[in-house]
Amino acid sequence: MKLKTEIPRKRLHLITGVCLGLFLLTHFLNHALGLISVDAMEKGRTLFNILWRNWLGTVLLYGSLLTHFVLALESIYGRQTLRMPPREALKIVFGLALPFMLVPHVVGTRIEWMLSGYAASYYEVLPNLWARPPDAVRQSVALVFAWTHGCLGFWFWMRGRAWYPRYQLLLYTVALLVPVLALLGFSVGARSLGQPSHAWFMQDRADFALLSDIRFWIYATLFGSVGGTLLLRALPANGKIRVSYPDGRSISVARGFTLLETSRAAGIPHISVCGGRGRCSTCRVRILEGMEGLPAPGEAERNTLARIKAPENVRLACQLRPNHNVSIAPVLGADNVGVSSGPNAEEAAGRERRIAVLFCDLRDFTRLSQQQLPFDTVFLLNRYFEMIGEAVESAGGVVDKFIGDGALAIFGLNTGIETACQQALNATTRIARNVEVLNRNFMSELDQPLRIAMGMHAGPAIIGQIGYGRASSLTAVGDTINAASRLEGFAKEYDAQLAVSADLVRYAGLPLSGHESYHIAIRGRAGTLETLIVYKAEEFEPLLAEKAASPPAASQNGAIPSRPEKSPEKSGR
Repeated sequence: MKLKTEIPRKRLHLITGVCLGLFLLTHFLNHALGLISVDAMEKGRTLFNILWRNWLGTVLLYGSLLTHFVLALESIYGRQTLRMPPREALKIVFGLALPFMLVPHVVGTRIEWMLSGYAASYYEVLPNLWARPPDAVRQSVALVFAWTHGCLGFWFWMRGRAWYPRYQLLLYTVALLVPVLALLGFSVGARSLGQPSHAWFMQDRADFALLSDIRFWIYATLFGSVGGTLLLRALPANGKIRVSYPDGRSISVARGFTLLETSRAAGIPHISVCGGRGRCSTCRVRILEGMEGLPAPGEAERNTLARIKAPENVRLACQLRPNHNVSIAPVLGADNVGVSSGPNAEEAAGRERRIAVLFCDLRDFTRLSQQQLPFDTVFLLNRYFEMIGEAVESAGGVVDKFIGDGALAIFGLNTGIETACQQALNATTRIARNVEVLNRNFMSELDQPLRIAMGMHAGPAIIGQIGYGRASSLTAVGDTINAASRLEGFAKEYDAQLAVSADLVRYAGLPLSGHESYHIAIRGRAGTLETLIVYKAEEFEPLLAEKAASPPAASQNGAIPSRPEKSPEKSGR
């Protein structure tokens, strides 16, 4: 039965969360209209009531609220251990506290309206809340709790999306502005009305004793639900199992724990980027002993394991609830169980982005270093690296790493692919100019001028924190990086400064004509890659300038002067 209900439960939690989030957003924006006037709040309330005070809006709102609360209780009951990351704990605490804080407001507005048909306006509610500071404070705190819970839920849902980093600052700004504007609108609107008038108490309203009884029973139901859930969790489990780790530790837990909960309950670091929702494979473990008889993976786990082509003895720790003793080894960080020096969840989260990659290498540097004194070699190499870093960063990219006398630079971590490719080409022109300056400065010390070879390609890559301890850093991996590295070697073969894929040039909006073009086969990559050989990287400078001045016309201009074209085919490295 669990196999059939697992996916609908997650979707139900998501749908109800979105519905409640839309309600909060529209409600708070209505409050923010108080910065204009109370009349504006009333006009906004008319639209708000059209959306949420019809039978469909009422069913959606309170059905979502009830379903979301029940799913939260079910999640707490099934969690087995309350050890969890702080953000996840904060989200749960805010979510459970919120219904208790909203009871007076819901009873005094929606339930009274349903019983009597009387709907209090902002002209009545605002001054009376303002005249009773405890009620105003409780309402404001409830607003902050509700919005924070919704924002944390949205963050857990969207943080792994490829587009999220691009809009992260905008989303944080909205998340901060909405509650601030709502609180300011409430304050300004209430102060503009002055002292409350009690004439509205004389109108045809619901019996206050009845409303008080309703509040009591709602509170009793909420307290009983939360208390009953915690009590059920505390009851003795049906037997215990033992989970063994590679470092010799053996943990005894109640049957029903997931392997991720087992690690957390024992204080053993266990990576789980998605927070234990089966949306990633970072928590996966290899079953060393006890594979027979384990529960079959659910649909979410099966899909994730199939995506990474996992063998049969690999399972997701956040989904597997073993029913007998098992011996496991976490796949990610299996050699470091109990060591907390790995990247945290934020840093370990890989995201796929379309980027431009530049490999730059100093040619014949091994021969050059043999002719120089060690200190001179280090000094010259540092000047060269400084020049590379300045060119890349001023163009808008980041230096990923220096490898020997080479460098890897990435463009497009915070921009679109078109801008990234223009930045990468701009960096190559800067590097070429800086190498000439370096040659002039060291003319008397060099038998031959320094020469560079660069390779560039653009496409999708996985961006993430990779490494161990202090050696970990944000880097990129994938076919795009491999292709750029091969193109740098291809530039050396043709004694050119740059070998750039036609894809990158097209993304940048520049013409392809005027350069030697080859369709090369790259080892480990299917098909061929159209590549342009550029003998002088500065040739792109006027085209980039023209593109910046007049983007629509830039791609229509003439070809770049270059050597005559050679054979159109090259089978590759």
